[in-house]
Amino acid sequence: MNAPHPPPYREPFFTPDPESAARSRIADFARWVVQHRAAEGIQDPTDYRALHHWSVTDLEEFWAAVWDYFGVDATTPYERVLAGETMPGARWFPGATLNYAHHALRNLQPDAPAITALDETGVGYEITGRELRARVASVAAGLRDLGVGQGDRVVGYLPNTPHAIVAFLATASLGAVWSVCGQDYAPKAAADRFAQLEPTVLITADGYLFNGTTHDRRAASVELAAALPTLKATVLVNHVGLAWPKGGGSGLMLPWEDLATRAEYLTIAPVPFNHPLWVVFSSGTTGLPKGIVHGHGGVLLEHLKTLGLHTDLGTGDRLLWYTTTHWMMWNLVVSTLLTGATTCTYDGSPAPQARPDVLWELAARHKVSVFGTSPQYLLTMAKMGVEPSVHDLSAIRVVGCTGSALPASAYPWVRDHVGADVQLASTSGGTDVVSGFAGSASTTAVWAGELSAPCLGVALAAYDTTGAPVLDQLGELVVTRPMPSMPLYFWNDPDGSRYHDAYFGAFPSVWRHGDWITLTSYGSVIVHGRSDATLNRNGVRLDSADIHDAVERLSEVTEALVVGAEEPDGGYWMPLFVVLAAGAHLDDSLRERIREAIRADASPRHVPDEIIAVPAIPHTKTGKKLEVPVKRLLQGAPADQVLNPAAVDNPELIAYFACLGEERNSRP
Repeated sequence: MNAPHPPPYREPFFTPDPESAARSRIADFARWVVQHRAAEGIQDPTDYRALHHWSVTDLEEFWAAVWDYFGVDATTPYERVLAGETMPGARWFPGATLNYAHHALRNLQPDAPAITALDETGVGYEITGRELRARVASVAAGLRDLGVGQGDRVVGYLPNTPHAIVAFLATASLGAVWSVCGQDYAPKAAADRFAQLEPTVLITADGYLFNGTTHDRRAASVELAAALPTLKATVLVNHVGLAWPKGGGSGLMLPWEDLATRAEYLTIAPVPFNHPLWVVFSSGTTGLPKGIVHGHGGVLLEHLKTLGLHTDLGTGDRLLWYTTTHWMMWNLVVSTLLTGATTCTYDGSPAPQARPDVLWELAARHKVSVFGTSPQYLLTMAKMGVEPSVHDLSAIRVVGCTGSALPASAYPWVRDHVGADVQLASTSGGTDVVSGFAGSASTTAVWAGELSAPCLGVALAAYDTTGAPVLDQLGELVVTRPMPSMPLYFWNDPDGSRYHDAYFGAFPSVWRHGDWITLTSYGSVIVHGRSDATLNRNGVRLDSADIHDAVERLSEVTEALVVGAEEPDGGYWMPLFVVLAAGAHLDDSLRERIREAIRADASPRHVPDEIIAVPAIPHTKTGKKLEVPVKRLLQGAPADQVLNPAAVDNPELIAYFACLGEERNSRP
């Protein structure tokens, strides 16, 4: 396997202020474990590498420390931390009973905002800790009256508003199981997910906002309800002010207000540590989406660690992270409540045409501490010439970024246009663990284009093709010891074979995630992209993101997609598809400038064979480019075996790229 040149050590792009680092919660945690645990090797509480080393070498002590430091409130105690360290099949905290919802509500200030609801118009409202608890109690009682009990499933077809959070916490408080997706999913796509769960109740909204348009989802909601025969009731949320038709649906249909405005006492059911909390779904680009089941206790501990230690959130802080309800970041955003901080929901486009800087404006107005987004958003802001610093962003201490590899070019832009003291924290993880594998903390340096370090408790390694760990070389991202938030199981996978094959088929008892990474000798992590999408020309490997970054810096290109397609005769065709900015033309001059950008900024060996202008690039619903499916279409694979149209943001593009593949393969 060829690898990039090992990265030489260089000075960090960002180094945390020593006094601020020493005051952080992660440093306080380090001092606490030295005092209360046998945490050897931690001399300096701001020495992240020493803390991480202890966290993965003494795994049980580390997670017991997280439990005690955050004061996890169990109804019955655990017998031991980890009963058998097998993967899959690790048993965490056997004997313990608890409930996620209890912990999400217990640290909120009664009269301070728990949720700030925002949308692209700039209008918003707040829900205090007392109000949130009352609404959860009311909805939980209403669900109980509808027959929802422990283990039953409640599903939401909802935008990112407080209704989704209230419904989820009410469901969890009963010991029932939650699942949600956004309303940009067609009814069939939502049913492909929810019907697997055989839900008891559906909670759905009348519509959502996006880029200045109100999208009416009343008919879609009725269609979805009809596709879920196990429903006892459908709860109708009035979010955008569209009147629900009287009748017209099958089964019991009742307004949200009937559930959410009752005066009730909140009773929370304790459940075993590994009791299912929610089901999140894979993108489902081929076949039915996989239902990934996570447990109350594993999510609780993992999110306390991620948000409380890595993100340094606590009472008085506010987090605004742009997400949809079907992206795992929504689950993490809800867990902000575990720390006592305020979480912000947002309904709308991240950069609406009328107000492209609205998220920055809202972050300033609401004194947001942590602002979260995607690489594409930051690159788009830079290309559009948006100037965030016209707003008072002095409260922001961290800009979090996840979803794909963040190119090095974005780091100076954040420094120059958001704030020199702001830490740009790039994170890599996945829906699979509903958490991160690598990221940053208040005590870590930042290198442009790299993630600061593996996350605490994550035994991260890079394996070569023989299964040997490598340093400063390209390798497969693996996790060699269990994490509490690894899936309990896949839904409808009784023998566990699909779960095993998804992560443990390559290296026995080692989690293989499917990404290429480089672990550097100075502690950082470089994510190169999906291992099944890596470009391999003449044996020389390159991550496609390197080419995308080089090309998308050009003002004439709004987005790019490169694939490397092996051909039956042994050839290798590497086309580059570009979406052009308004007024731009793909002439010979622009083609040459694209090639030169790739030669200079990515690799002279990976200049594409063809550069083709296309109307758009296909993505999953969570915004990830569909590199491998496009590659298979170009190789001539039947579209129905490659992509589920319901999982694609622009299904018309499937036929477009399939047609390109047919034309290519019909050439003599």
